[in-house]
Amino acid sequence: MHDSRSGLTFHPFEIAVCGFSNTGKTTLISRLTALLKERYAIGYFKHGCHRFDIDHEGKDSAVIRKAGASAVMISDPHQHALIADGPPDPLKVQSALDHLDMLLVEGLKEIPLPKIILAGPDEKILDLMQQGIVSNVKAIVVVDHTMQDRYRTFGLPVFHRDNISALAAFIEGYFLSRIERHPLYGLVLAGGMSSRMKQDKALLTYHESNQLVHTAKLLLKHCQRVFISCRHDQQKEYSSFGFPLIIDRYIEIGPMAGLLSAQHHHPATPWLVAACDLPLLDHKSVGRLASGRVPWKSATAFRHESTGKTEPLCAIYEPKSRLKLLEMHARGSNSLKSFLRNAPVHYLSLTDPECLQNINDPVDKAAAEQLLATNPRNANDETPLCH
Repeated sequence: MHDSRSGLTFHPFEIAVCGFSNTGKTTLISRLTALLKERYAIGYFKHGCHRFDIDHEGKDSAVIRKAGASAVMISDPHQHALIADGPPDPLKVQSALDHLDMLLVEGLKEIPLPKIILAGPDEKILDLMQQGIVSNVKAIVVVDHTMQDRYRTFGLPVFHRDNISALAAFIEGYFLSRIERHPLYGLVLAGGMSSRMKQDKALLTYHESNQLVHTAKLLLKHCQRVFISCRHDQQKEYSSFGFPLIIDRYIEIGPMAGLLSAQHHHPATPWLVAACDLPLLDHKSVGRLASGRVPWKSATAFRHESTGKTEPLCAIYEPKSRLKLLEMHARGSNSLKSFLRNAPVHYLSLTDPECLQNINDPVDKAAAEQLLATNPRNANDETPLCH
């Protein structure tokens, strides 16, 4: 079940509570969930060694299962469940759980996902840790205060099982430390055909630099690295501007091609994307997006207060968005706007809608030039803060 390539089993933010029977794992997870749910969408995965039934004799779904159906989906407007034969497929499990902010797993102590060990008085779990059978332990929870010093010899944080607030804070801190290992990257989307403009929109100049360079420098002020997303036939010309290129691996699917290509090269990286045809975009708006990022969600994006319209071409896409984007593409849906409508997204209100106005044709271009002539936006502020 463990995916060694991605480093995760079920979810990007997962941690297991492991221990022997009757040590209180379910109670501990229940108390953690009750506290963490105030700020996060919490999931729970229970793995057991014994068969279980979630259907009842006489129910319609049980009748159909008995008749020979290998899988049955039951649902109402508020909940749903899939009952299927065989062990769960890892990708299907990840897809089913990716809308959650974090996942608490009960059991699976032999699988190398991160763990909190719940140690009972008999200390049997210590032997498994010393033998390396139980690995990737991040913290230990004890049932008795007198055991704390004994377990600190492992060099790990030790908590009493009643100190739920400290344990919840530890879990948050552990996930945040993982997030910080993968800083925000920027991606300038410049792979469009510019058919309405009749010339390459990325090479138009509204400020001191063309839009390709100007937008890249805007992002570089808030991202550790910035890349240019482009088609294969654009790379020769674009390579002269000094920013690394990511060539589209997908053809004729719009901006999603650039994002999926970037995620292929750096799958664990969050991406702040901006289209190259946003000459009114400024440092204040990009900074608000970067500082307002919520990494637990699939994306952070602007939404117009008056219309509810989302802005997919100046947004942050988290690593967990990749699986759902690939699923959408496989189904023939390549709309980032549709992705934002259906994914767990943190929205920021767009107080300056003008800043995200796409300039697509000569009429738009003339209007933008006139507006910038009377109200320059960061025209002389292109100094990057990150290198």
